[in-house]
Amino acid sequence: MKNIFKLTALAVFLCCLVSCDDDEPIIPTLEVTPANLNGTWELSEWNGTPLAEGTYCYVVFNRKEQTFEMYQKFDSMYARYITGSFSIKNDPYLGAVISGEYDFGNGEWNNKYIVTDLLESGSMIWTAKDNENDVNKYIRCEKVPENIIAEAKVDKGE
Repeated sequence: MKNIFKLTALAVFLCCLVSCDDDEPIIPTLEVTPANLNGTWELSEWNGTPLAEGTYCYVVFNRKEQTFEMYQKFDSMYARYITGSFSIKNDPYLGAVISGEYDFGNGEWNNKYIVTDLLESGSMIWTAKDNENDVNKYIRCEKVPENIIAEAKVDKGE
């Protein structure tokens, strides 16, 4: 009887050791705040696919003013320069949710986005709050290329 008890205890102990599988490294993420978003981000993937050739979207976040500048040639054949403000709210169930409003009375963003996987290495994932299939991956970059600035601001007369 003692041997059965010892073998059972040993089996339970071994099962506990096997269940503690730490093969996957845990990658620490940053808190989603205006300070951590501050800077220039390039849309690198939309719904798991790289952007089509000739399309782009750059967003420059200003943490102090909580404003953004967007340079994009994504949903139109012409480049556009768009400005506005953004805010981040922490939802207890969803996490950080970013929303925004365009300048010049052009209204709110079409979607609010759940921001996840904000990494120190410079990437983050945005998922539309009302459409989990609308997923955007952004990567941090130094700055918006000068030729894109010139192309997007041509209509603004700047």
